[in-house]
Amino acid sequence: MKTTIWNDLSAHEREEILRRPQKRQDENVAAIVREIFEAVSEEGAAAVDKFARDFDGAPVSSLTITVDEARRCRRDLSVGNVEALEFAAANIRKYHEAIKPRDLTVEIAPGVTCRRVYQPIDTVGIYVPGGTAMLVSSLLMTAIPAVVAGVPNIVAVTPPPENSANRDLMVFAAQLCGLDKLYFVGGAQAVAAMTFGAGDIPKVDKIFGPGNAYVAAAKSYAASLPGGPAMDLPAGPSELMVIADDDDCDARLIALDLLSQAEHDADAQVMLVATNVSLIERVADAIKDEIQSLPRRSIAEASLANARCILVSDFDYAIAIANAYAPEHLSIISENAGEFAKRITSSGAIFAGASSAESFGDYVCGPSHVLPTDGAGRAWNGVSTDAFMRAISIQEISAAGASQFAAPAAAIARLEGLEAHARAAVARARETVGAA
Repeated sequence: MKTTIWNDLSAHEREEILRRPQKRQDENVAAIVREIFEAVSEEGAAAVDKFARDFDGAPVSSLTITVDEARRCRRDLSVGNVEALEFAAANIRKYHEAIKPRDLTVEIAPGVTCRRVYQPIDTVGIYVPGGTAMLVSSLLMTAIPAVVAGVPNIVAVTPPPENSANRDLMVFAAQLCGLDKLYFVGGAQAVAAMTFGAGDIPKVDKIFGPGNAYVAAAKSYAASLPGGPAMDLPAGPSELMVIADDDDCDARLIALDLLSQAEHDADAQVMLVATNVSLIERVADAIKDEIQSLPRRSIAEASLANARCILVSDFDYAIAIANAYAPEHLSIISENAGEFAKRITSSGAIFAGASSAESFGDYVCGPSHVLPTDGAGRAWNGVSTDAFMRAISIQEISAAGASQFAAPAAAIARLEGLEAHARAAVARARETVGAA
């Protein structure tokens, strides 16, 4: 991991070091996704089933989750795993119930009341990565907020499990979320099925969840179609930036946090910003020690090839770098982490203090781990209850209120050359006078 001294860089060099490496993506991904969508649009369930057999190695299937089935799956899991999943689900539910948007009413003037009311989206799709490893945490982090929001129709899709143990794990997690059905189909074909509706899979209004390059491209393509489903967030590789000013902090903890992101994907981005060169050196040594025994060592090594270490003269620079980069995950290692966190304006999630492992946020803290990447944190926030809801404004104006608002409304309408608007406003005032 090469160390760069921030104060020695020009403005252009600083921009370059914070530039994300170009993603390694197959040039044919977009073309393949379009081909899949065109086929599903024309042939429906038959096309989805064909692609499922080709890519998943199994036809599309579904499972209705009965009480007996959920109990059986629970019995087949270890007590420790059951307790861990129940612990995570309870925390996720508690957090999202607390932040669920509430309706509000504002009296603008006597006789003029404006309300903002929230309604759940009618039908949402949730994509859960699977296959060799069933990412049940992604199901919990998306389905539970949807249930809390009151979404009446939740369509959960996941690639067919490789074995019965993985299947039972996903079924139990789905039951914990409050779902009653799972569809076993993955890839771009699953996204296309939710976009158009195919067979038993209904058309959805919005699609959530992470996935590989094909899934990410499919979600973006679906959202670009006229009348297509919205998507949760722009997709990108996982990211973690650690900023540290504590010379005595545990270098191994920082190394493990960086590796926890690096093992996700070869394109994952990890960055360390520190005020002390000895800390950077100790972290680099700890990474070398820990990576030797990682099952996903080769993936972590590929990611670390793009890792960056930046030495800054004081923590103000570290905060400025974090805000400019807008990382998906930001870990602040400092005795004043809580205060420094208040100065961060752009990040998907912040982990303040040495004990606040990013892994806790991935699994058990409560906020969803579906977060903006690639700098999207400058404009987007992570998935939460409100992402599954729509805010609608309701404006109620009495006759007396109309008499107050007609003249200014008509004046602005005529400034814009919209005479019908002006007349519609004035007519309300005249009706009020006539009624009097």
